Amino acid sequence: GETLTHMRDDEDRRATEKRLVRDAQNGDLVAFERLYRDNERKVFALCLRMSSDGALAEELTQEVFVRAWRKLGTFRGDSAFSSWLYPLTVNVALSERRSRRRRDARIFATDDPASLERAPGSPRPEAGFDLEKAMATLPPGARAIFVLHDEEGRKQDEIAALLNLATGTSKAQLFRARRLLREALGS
Repeated sequence: GETLTHMRDDEDRRATEKRLVRDAQNGDLVAFERLYRDNERKVFALCLRMSSDGALAEELTQEVFVRAWRKLGTFRGDSAFSSWLYPLTVNVALSERRSRRRRDARIFATDDPASLERAPGSPRPEAGFDLEKAMATLPPGARAIFVLHDEEGRKQDEIAALLNLATGTSKAQLFRARRLLREALGS
């Protein structure tokens, strides 16, 4: 009985989700609000892993759902809504990192060279390195791959497809991320 009940619950959840998505696609904001509430924590958790910044993760989460609302028409429903949100979340988190790097580069281009010695926000070596701080020093691409592979348990080919990379490139980035983390953690 236990597994059967569990399977029925899953089927009910999927059916409810399908109905909510259909309603939301027809412009029902209340239905979309429900989808948001059901998925917000997962999306936030991933944004937080990829940004190590609570306030930024909140912003990114909002941005993910703004985009989800705009792109809802493209959701076919062959997978769970959360599976569809996943690459969207990764892309939002990554593109934010890229645009922030460009903004920082513009700001520091006018600054004195001494300020370029240490990237803004990167911890000083004596700052008692923990994984979070070490993660924050990774280049966005390497960090994304590390999070997706080592923390989310995604397969290499899946990550490559998500990020539009060749599988070899994705593997090389993961290797690089691990090496940089080991160095940052001093092990």
